[in-house]
Amino acid sequence: MTPVTTFAGRTVAVFGLARSGLAACRALLAGGAAVVAADDAAQGRDAAAAAGVPVQDLRAADWSRFAALVLAPGVPLTHPEPHWTVAEARAAGVEIIGDIELFCRERARSCSDAPFVAITGTNGKSTTTALIAHILRSAGRDAQMGGNIGTAILDLAPPAKTRVHVVEMSSFQIELTPSLAPTVGVLLNVSPDHLDRHGTMEHYADLKARLVAHAEHPVVGEDDEECRDIAERLRLANRSWVDLVSARARVSHGWYAVGTELVARAPWTGPLGAFADLAGIGSLRGRHNIQNALAASAAALILGIAPGEVAAALRTFPGLPHRLEEIGRQGRTLFINDSKATNADSAATALAAFPGDIFWILGGKPKQGGIATLEAFFPRIAKAYLIGEASQEFAATLEGKAAFARCGTLDAAVAAAAREAAASGAAEPVVLLSPACASYDQYPNFEVRGDAFRALVAALPGIALRP
Repeated sequence: MTPVTTFAGRTVAVFGLARSGLAACRALLAGGAAVVAADDAAQGRDAAAAAGVPVQDLRAADWSRFAALVLAPGVPLTHPEPHWTVAEARAAGVEIIGDIELFCRERARSCSDAPFVAITGTNGKSTTTALIAHILRSAGRDAQMGGNIGTAILDLAPPAKTRVHVVEMSSFQIELTPSLAPTVGVLLNVSPDHLDRHGTMEHYADLKARLVAHAEHPVVGEDDEECRDIAERLRLANRSWVDLVSARARVSHGWYAVGTELVARAPWTGPLGAFADLAGIGSLRGRHNIQNALAASAAALILGIAPGEVAAALRTFPGLPHRLEEIGRQGRTLFINDSKATNADSAATALAAFPGDIFWILGGKPKQGGIATLEAFFPRIAKAYLIGEASQEFAATLEGKAAFARCGTLDAAVAAAAREAAASGAAEPVVLLSPACASYDQYPNFEVRGDAFRALVAALPGIALRP
């Protein structure tokens, strides 16, 4: 745990009592603050009470006594409309922050030079975060990983000069972290997402830009227009330079790829040339993972990890569940779980990772824009298997462009895809779950959906599961 001492002797309201909210309560109490916790859901209130955290109805509270409102990232700050606690806090002049802001203030107070890597992006941030932590740990460093992935940041060990915090951040968390200034800030990419919470694409991109705005070493992807604009704004703001990572083309300085080879050209180190090759690394297949690996390597090299150690760690990265996860093989057929692909851009990276003979399982609760942007990949699809609420919309998009079947449910889709892939005669057919949709119509989250796919594949006759 990281005790939060910056509010010692004062009272802090905490709203939203899931993982990060409860961690914030414990950290504030450990640092000497008084806490008043609340949640709209009885489950959250019960969890806080069981943990010994004082729970109160904030509607009846005297807001003038609160030094801050710590808001869970899932609670709307602006769109579609501010949560009622936000209105109460603003009316009382109470600042509204998140749990990562508490960490940043504690770091600034107790150990301002403690290494801190923050990672964001519409896609790829979890893989990149896990990969940075893996490289650091492989090199013998104490890497504390958390934030939007795994452990809440305040449940990690405190900042220290010999300890690196590797923290994934969503746009919601960035919005609640005004003093964010990491040692290394990584912005991978920006594409439309969460616009119901941020209103416009411009506002969403500006939030993502905050992560690198005050980073000591900003690392920005160069493969989309929004990130190129953000990098240019940083340069115009007289930053010494912005290290770029590009899976598409060479850049004047920073990190880029030639095929599967990773190349570093950074003025502050001199040209390193090609330092690693991703060929044959199944956990890092696909062009999108080239960018992820470049960004992770950049962060590690900036933190002093030797190029040879970076290359060795890349080869041993196990990957993350539900992100182009290889489940196993049934004869020639490869089964891939990419349940994390909850939008079309994410599904595009999965479709781009295989040259053809894809038996694609997709659908769920559709997002704005559907799958029309994926049409360039339709020639790679042997057949599509539609599930969930999006079936009718996706069928209309695929009509006349790719074979498809309305399966309705995941179990029916897996059975049909496995049967038809085996009968296809292709050298290596791929049954790919990459839904391009949220899961909420049939599953509580993408993890449960991916676990269901894994279980269905594991039950197939003759399946050889990946260790």
